[in-house]
Amino acid sequence: MPTKAPLAIIPVICLLLSASLWGVFWYPLRLLDGLGMVGLWSTLTIFGSALAFGMVLVLIRGTGIRSHPLLLLVLAAASGWCNVAFIQAVLEGNVLRITLLFFLSPLWTVLLGRLILRERMSRAAQITLLFAMLGAMIMLWNAELGLPWPQDWADWLAISSGLAFALSNVMVRKLYEEDIWIKTVFAWVGVVILAAAWIVVVDSPWPPVDQTVVTMTVLLGGTAMACMTLLVLYGLTHMPAHQAAVILLFELVAGALSAQWLTDEVVLLQEWVGGALIVTAAYFAARRQIRNV
Repeated sequence: MPTKAPLAIIPVICLLLSASLWGVFWYPLRLLDGLGMVGLWSTLTIFGSALAFGMVLVLIRGTGIRSHPLLLLVLAAASGWCNVAFIQAVLEGNVLRITLLFFLSPLWTVLLGRLILRERMSRAAQITLLFAMLGAMIMLWNAELGLPWPQDWADWLAISSGLAFALSNVMVRKLYEEDIWIKTVFAWVGVVILAAAWIVVVDSPWPPVDQTVVTMTVLLGGTAMACMTLLVLYGLTHMPAHQAAVILLFELVAGALSAQWLTDEVVLLQEWVGGALIVTAAYFAARRQIRNV
């Protein structure tokens, strides 16, 4: 019994670390954007370098696909659409509204978890999810933006990105027996293929940037992106999808705090209140994870 809690808390720590890193990931992306590495090319370079790193490790480890190759393809497609669609939505739409629509993803995770994984939510889990979603809505709510319902192409990209994120989370959990590096590589493959295809469709030229900027982008993908993806995949593999979805909302808290620290933006009262609700929900989700092991 004494060993259960330390083991059970590892997925929680992984998800919190991943959410924190995703919450501050906007900053290096903004720096790269200012240096000319923008949009789809930034996505392709970051995930392409992460994929190269992952493929080398898979070859060294000699890891193969154990089962469910079709589900791995679903994971690749979901991960690809999630990342590329979200970036395009941010480029084309209102960032706050896009974020609000994307973070409806815990609701989709609950529904897909019920349909695909047969996960049942206790009353306590339902209350925790409600707290988390309420916190997210409070943090992101702006009366001028209206209700979180798609109104244009960017909005549809955002909400479909959140749905794809939920599907990828559920697929990671479904593929519990698959090696984490195999799941990681397939997730990155989906992003690289879709980003490359999108570049061809929109005929986007390679940005005129210095080699130093390209090197920085490659290093960002091979280190930060690799770390963030591995952390979230490990956490999702070892926790019920609906609990993981609650903890991943901590990304909003990390984003708000990093914005205040790294820019001249000020965290408003509604953001403090919403963040407190998310942190409270994450705490109770973590407690359930430890108790249920």
